[in-house]
Amino acid sequence: MRVLVTGGAGYLGSHTLLELLGQGHEALVVDDFRNASPVALERVRALSNGGAFGVERLDIRDAPRLVEAARAFRPEAAIHFAGLKSVGESGARALDYWDVNVGGTVALLRALEEAGCGLVIFSSSATVYGEPAEPRPFREDDPVRPANVYGRTKAAAEAVLRDWAAAAPGRAALLLRYFNPVGAHASGRIGEDPRGVPENLMPFLAQVATGRRAALRIWGSDYPTPDGTGVRDYIHVEDLAEAHVAALARARHLAGAGGGAEAFNLGTGKGTSVLEMLRAFEAVVGRPLPHEMAPRRSGDVAEMRADCSRAAADLGWRARRDLRAMVESLWRWQSANPDGYGTDG
Repeated sequence: MRVLVTGGAGYLGSHTLLELLGQGHEALVVDDFRNASPVALERVRALSNGGAFGVERLDIRDAPRLVEAARAFRPEAAIHFAGLKSVGESGARALDYWDVNVGGTVALLRALEEAGCGLVIFSSSATVYGEPAEPRPFREDDPVRPANVYGRTKAAAEAVLRDWAAAAPGRAALLLRYFNPVGAHASGRIGEDPRGVPENLMPFLAQVATGRRAALRIWGSDYPTPDGTGVRDYIHVEDLAEAHVAALARARHLAGAGGGAEAFNLGTGKGTSVLEMLRAFEAVVGRPLPHEMAPRRSGDVAEMRADCSRAAADLGWRARRDLRAMVESLWRWQSANPDGYGTDG
């Protein structure tokens, strides 16, 4: 298939692009590189032995250029990663988040209409669920009640996609609700390279291990969890990439059956606490890592895990890589590239 990939130079986008190329798909990457590096695409091209993909440097909200790119490429499907993604930052930059995450989605759908494309795989988030009503894994039919601006923009974009898919027969939108993507490609050549201070646990831990950060700050030690620290469902980024390729086949099937929108959780279904992840990382690195406890952050929840049975049944997909693989691959990437894509390692 010809697949348009927005945000294809980013962490999730680059891994998914590599998987698409490995499965014989042709791709066009649309990225403005505000939160990504062109070096990631150079490495994807090398890893894929010169795989068939083009690159358009543009902002997802630049409607005229996006339409032009889509018409020229004539995609059969789109995978939409482009967006702002910091929970903490979203409150202070609310209008930017609504503009990019929701306005950018609308611009993409208009461009796809112009190009005659009716299949979209959307990068959503488990943050759309908000605070769990009871201590069990989230299911796709659980209420959507996000607790922060970022989550609200993802929920709104999902609603736009549902309405778009319902507006004409044969359109299909798959809403992939990620839990906590971590790890890196097995080669150590592509991985997560956050700009500024990382907000997420794993990249921060990796930077502590390389000496870029002095110590890990653990936000909250009094949650109702086994060790008092927050519990999350971590998923290896390569498993996530494989889910997107599986989602393309499901989108085609859904379109052939009349179209519509479907949501899928992507996780492992297993919870790992912050302290458990710290110990796992220390075991791989081979030494203790400095850390300190801090009060809870506003908007954080005690525990989030995914019920992924729908993805297993309808996508034919399950996460295959365990916690050790997540940590080892991340450390392979970070130790070879201590400054991210700023290091030609």
